[in-house]
Amino acid sequence: MSRSIPINRRTLLRTSLGLGLGLAASPLLTACGDGGAAEKSAAKSRQVLPSTVTANSVKADLPGTAAGVPSAFYRYPATPARSVQGSPLKGAKPVRAMTETYAPPAPGRARNAAWQAIEKRLGGTVDITAVPADDYPTKFSTMVASGDIADVFMYPETGGVDHKASFLASECADLTPFLSGDKVKAYPNLAAIPAVAWQQALYGDKLYGVPITRYGTAGAGFYRHDLFKEIGVDSLDQIGDLDRFFEVCKELTQPKKKQYAIIAGATTMLAMCAGAPYFWSMDKKTGKFTADLETDEYRTAVELAAKLYKAGCYYPGTLAMTGAQKAQYTDLFKNGKGAFVYDGMPAYLQPGTGYVDAMAAIDKTFDVRPFVPVGDKAVTWTDNATLSESYLKKAPKKRIEEVLRLLDFIAAPFGTEEYTLINFGVEGTDHKRDAKGNPVLTDQGTQDVGVPWGKLASGVPALFSPTSKDAVTHAHEAYMKLIPKLVKADFMDYTSPTWDSKGYGSLYTIKLDGLKDIISGRKSMKDYDALVKDYLAKGGEQARSEFEEAAQKGTGK
Repeated sequence: MSRSIPINRRTLLRTSLGLGLGLAASPLLTACGDGGAAEKSAAKSRQVLPSTVTANSVKADLPGTAAGVPSAFYRYPATPARSVQGSPLKGAKPVRAMTETYAPPAPGRARNAAWQAIEKRLGGTVDITAVPADDYPTKFSTMVASGDIADVFMYPETGGVDHKASFLASECADLTPFLSGDKVKAYPNLAAIPAVAWQQALYGDKLYGVPITRYGTAGAGFYRHDLFKEIGVDSLDQIGDLDRFFEVCKELTQPKKKQYAIIAGATTMLAMCAGAPYFWSMDKKTGKFTADLETDEYRTAVELAAKLYKAGCYYPGTLAMTGAQKAQYTDLFKNGKGAFVYDGMPAYLQPGTGYVDAMAAIDKTFDVRPFVPVGDKAVTWTDNATLSESYLKKAPKKRIEEVLRLLDFIAAPFGTEEYTLINFGVEGTDHKRDAKGNPVLTDQGTQDVGVPWGKLASGVPALFSPTSKDAVTHAHEAYMKLIPKLVKADFMDYTSPTWDSKGYGSLYTIKLDGLKDIISGRKSMKDYDALVKDYLAKGGEQARSEFEEAAQKGTGK
């Protein structure tokens, strides 16, 4: 999961859910007795992971690697092949699905050619409730509290229920009998999802979720190569350490031109440059866990962030912006007001609204590229193996298989007929082929493909842009550097009830609020130790204890 300062799209004040979360906990406690029967630390059992196979896809122009570099494509297949035969939902009752969206509301089925074509291929009906991302945690809590759970739903990126293991055991289908080992081969597109993504869907010795697969790492944000080049930095390799990065940022900051080095925040990127761990590090010899805030590397990143802020390198007012204002601060970057912005890699090549297309529409001289952590201590984080997971409501075996066939359809690999329908809609209506044969969305298509099918399942991501071959190359080059720097997030191998409940909710909020106070100068680095103490006292220490207990029990092999 990508993390940044200020609060990014994953950040949620659990208290902002108010009564919603309080109500959500009640039926789960009733259903599971004391609510804690399934709440225990444990090693995730790799024995129940699905057997991963290679997806049948088109030949890549820039091949991926076994280590995780995604394949890149300059051209789209002229005749997309089917990855799913027959009609997966033929004879099935309508499937109710609920998930989040970052896109404007899409036209309903009656006015949506893509939706109609997808359902024609499926041979059945899928009623999708698409909820704006900022509202999704509250909507999810309301759904759980009412007991009216959708057939398949995306679990919130941040927030959720307080007793997740109990919720899964009480309300959700155990997918182990359907997907464990070679059983997943009944769903070939799901079988192509890498093991690291499935790992996030494990809870103890059971498999509950279907991953919404991403690139392994979210990267380190984006930068204006043209602006860096103007001050003599033609390659990020020229920035040997964080001291040099500080000097570069001062040169990039030109208030008279309303140009600043940093839009919103850079702490995540700086922490990777300093070599800080992703949330937790684990000593393999002792089994001891250390929180990122406790490390010298993370402290170094915060000190530099505060120094950059004091030097005026942040665009005024953007540090205080919340996730709800993300579009506002990313638009500042897209409009040329800054040299760096933190955001996840999936936003780079997104047709129409991604950084490449949006900035080219404003000024073709804007040369936006993925940022790679700099310096000899730099690492990258395993923070984007999945966006989240989809869970299925408990149901008879036949119904579970129907919904899994739907998810298998949605997880079709790049260049297939199913992928084309979901991402580009119907040819002639939603997209047209350009001179190179690449699908380019029409105005209608931009609206129609806003139905968030991809927030229910996703196959192995690929790098492709119908508008910019150079951007595809830049993205692939970035991953060729990012993946070798990747550090394994050992804590993801274990289940901690406290972390599941608070790690991406209240603890994350304590962390972000405290760091913003320090970086902005409202508090000083002298207050950093107090922040760490508060973070540990309000759940961090308990999570540590649970992770260590789980590690002592075994690896789950």
